[in-house]
Amino acid sequence: MPEEEEMTIDERFKYLRLMKRQYVEAGRTERGRLLDDMERMTELHRKSLIRLMSGSVKRKPRRKQRGRTYGSEVDDALRVIAESHDYICAERLQPTLVEMATHLARHGEIDLSPRLLDQLSRISISTVRRILKRLGQDEPRLPRKGPAEANRVAREIPMKRIPWNEQQPGHFEVDSVHHCGVSSAGHYVHTVQMVDVATGWTEQVATLGRSYRAMEDGFLRILARLPFPVLEIHPDNGSEFLNAHLVHFWKEKVQGVVLSRSRPFHKNDNRFVEQKNSTLVRAYLGPARFDTAQQTNAINQLYEKM
Repeated sequence: MPEEEEMTIDERFKYLRLMKRQYVEAGRTERGRLLDDMERMTELHRKSLIRLMSGSVKRKPRRKQRGRTYGSEVDDALRVIAESHDYICAERLQPTLVEMATHLARHGEIDLSPRLLDQLSRISISTVRRILKRLGQDEPRLPRKGPAEANRVAREIPMKRIPWNEQQPGHFEVDSVHHCGVSSAGHYVHTVQMVDVATGWTEQVATLGRSYRAMEDGFLRILARLPFPVLEIHPDNGSEFLNAHLVHFWKEKVQGVVLSRSRPFHKNDNRFVEQKNSTLVRAYLGPARFDTAQQTNAINQLYEKM
């Protein structure tokens, strides 16, 4: 049987389990023929096949673990090759080991001996995956904040809903509309919209991106146009609103503003601004993509007239 068509151990036992059903029901002559087929397919000794057909066709656990087949020189080579390939998966990395090792050796990146080249040509995908996993444990990682630290700013802002019958102007629902077209890749324009619950007064501003500087400039443009002071800001849980920079902006630069937020996955908590996103933003700009400074200025000119 050609080398590329050899059965793995699991495939071999699966084949023998299927053949055992026929073997048990067959007569003497038929069993001999089946043993000939199994011997040819699995390359096992005939006596071994008879014992398996008479007993259990299951893999027995290894009593003694094997020692390492590949030493530190294979680890060092895999580390350099994996980095050169930008850490692709073992399934894609293993077929290129010999070619890439030869290429890197020509440039002096690794020391390639005939023994190492032979090992790289024989190493399996599973072994490459295990070695890469072990090597990855030794790589330094950036500190991770964890979910508690990442959500710290949001947890400090209470969840609520502004009452629909609020009488005092200044309680604003806030939301952002993405003008990214069919793809959210790259930098593109966002519309920040504020709707006062008591009066229905609406303000829109276009920002190029969602950085805290862009959002802060947008809010300053809105504050300069408002005929009454802002008493409360009520966004959803988007990171463009709930971050340390904008919390500092509303608490320090704009005095007396109360911050609240809607519940996650409850769009009705921002029902007024969600409705205006359709009638005052999408109805004018549609679903097109805008991603330039000139388009941002043109949209802001439209909002000024609105």
